[in-house]
Amino acid sequence: MISLYTLASGSGGNSLLLSAGGVHLLVDAGISARRIKQSLAQLGLTPDDLSAILITHEHTDHTAGLATLLKHHAIPLYASGGTAFYLRSRLPGLDGCLHPVAPGSVFSIGPAAITVFATSHDAGESVDYRIDCGGEAVGILTDTGFVPEPAAAALTGVDLLVLESNHDVDWLQSGPYPYSLKQRILGRRGHLSNEDAAAFARRMAECGTRYFVLAHLSWENNTPARALQVMETALSDLDVSVEVAPRDELSVCYAPEVIACRR
Repeated sequence: MISLYTLASGSGGNSLLLSAGGVHLLVDAGISARRIKQSLAQLGLTPDDLSAILITHEHTDHTAGLATLLKHHAIPLYASGGTAFYLRSRLPGLDGCLHPVAPGSVFSIGPAAITVFATSHDAGESVDYRIDCGGEAVGILTDTGFVPEPAAAALTGVDLLVLESNHDVDWLQSGPYPYSLKQRILGRRGHLSNEDAAAFARRMAECGTRYFVLAHLSWENNTPARALQVMETALSDLDVSVEVAPRDELSVCYAPEVIACRR
């Protein structure tokens, strides 16, 4: 049984924990090492219990706590070659723990099979992941301006999808951000809007996905209520569950006890 917990989600920092078959995978470390340790402690874990850290890309809101974690704990780190290129300047000795992965590849950590796929973001070589274990599958798709077809193919059939729903387009366009930043967010190497996320969720739901966790919401150009409204409208005729990952606190999104309650 796969369990998924979000530690933080949004422009202030991103990190989640996925546990399956005795394997504990931290996906991104975009908050302080202290906060990561506190969240792990609430789950009865320490950084030494982590089987690996999977990094999606080098931006600070996904890597802020990484240097301190790796300084004090020997945790295998998985990242694309392009991401590693940018991380090396910040992480002396990175190659001692680094396991480079390429988009399109599949590797295993214990009983968990991890599929790597490319996303479209203004980073060195951004990727996301699908994790399969024990007949269940979880997908993660954040920090992408659109959904590349290889990403869609990799995510088809997952039970749970952690999906970026970053901004409301109208709110962003009429908001206080400078024009250049608005264009970056709206571009094909930016972030998914609520509407784009809802359209993709519809596509995945029609292929069997039943649980959605909306992630990486903008503080300035979105609200949990707005993202949820757009998503629920798009999926109103389907038997699915949708929730929003909290920005700054630990949340149990997908675990045996949660699934039992929903049933």
